[in-house]
Amino acid sequence: MIRLDREQARRIAVRAQLLDAERPASLVAMVDQLTLVQIDPTTAIARSADLVAWSRLGEAYDPSDLVFALETERSLTEHVTFIRTMDDVGIHLGVADEWLHPSTVAWIEANPRYRARVLDQVRDEGPLAATALPNDPEVPYTSTGWNDDKNANRMLEVLCLRGEVAVTGRQGRSRLWDLAERVYPADLYRPAPDEARRIRDERRLASLGIARAKPLRSPGEPSPIGELGVTVEVDGVTGTWQVDPDALAASEEPFEGRCAFLSPFDRLVHDRDRALDLFDFEYVLEMYKPAASRRWGYFALPILDGDRLVGKLDAKADRRAGVLRVHAVHEDVPWEPETGDAVEAELAALGGWLGLEVVR
Repeated sequence: MIRLDREQARRIAVRAQLLDAERPASLVAMVDQLTLVQIDPTTAIARSADLVAWSRLGEAYDPSDLVFALETERSLTEHVTFIRTMDDVGIHLGVADEWLHPSTVAWIEANPRYRARVLDQVRDEGPLAATALPNDPEVPYTSTGWNDDKNANRMLEVLCLRGEVAVTGRQGRSRLWDLAERVYPADLYRPAPDEARRIRDERRLASLGIARAKPLRSPGEPSPIGELGVTVEVDGVTGTWQVDPDALAASEEPFEGRCAFLSPFDRLVHDRDRALDLFDFEYVLEMYKPAASRRWGYFALPILDGDRLVGKLDAKADRRAGVLRVHAVHEDVPWEPETGDAVEAELAALGGWLGLEVVR
């Protein structure tokens, strides 16, 4: 059994997520390595997808690059709640069954005429927003969450998972839907389910570098990674981990880190259990909590310095006033002067990228 110390494990994770000193060559190359970028509409500082891209690409990234890649070049695409490379979409269509709860499948089967009406209207009039489509199925969709009574949205997302419709762009915050055959390339690679799962899981492990075979929580990915790669133990952490073989080999090379502010939905921290195990980093996204109950802030950004997660940035962009208001910079442990200087430099870079003056 190979044993890693926690520093080695952290550096594997940071490198795999393109957060070391060597920045990726392009936006598409970044998404290809990460395999997904989660979409979230919160814009307390900037959209989450833009924060993920800026934290990797730096000042070279402009949000218009993402719009161009999604809507004009089509090298990237929205697939339900994630941005993926167009080359990867067929792989995820091949494992769509993992995403569909039996109750959702039963709802689709109970609404054949509604499904047909939605597809017919998209075919005849698309691209369309969900609000332009009928919301009156034979059997309404019910849930205890966000999708209750959002029949058109839910039908479109299921049809997207199955590769029948696809997101072709946005009108404001609303997704525009069209037939998948008019969005995806005709030669889209769609492997058989078993092959799709193998490719998907190998790519997922490569994007994480190191992961549990069966994480306690795996946001946005309903199936475990399994015993892929190399099984290792990490000093001071119970149980075993799976490491991508290429990432393990690269861990022998010198590591150069940097400072970065991360989206709360960033893949380095989104699995909170993994962040606690490897980085001793406790984090909760507090925008759903009452203000008086928050420890770090409404949309606090985790702060990476080298191979350590060292604190949280509580800030908000006030675009009308032209300022980035910094409410607090939380130090998880007292920082060395070099860390403080790196955080200040990154804060200035964030303000510059946003075109806002940093105000404390």
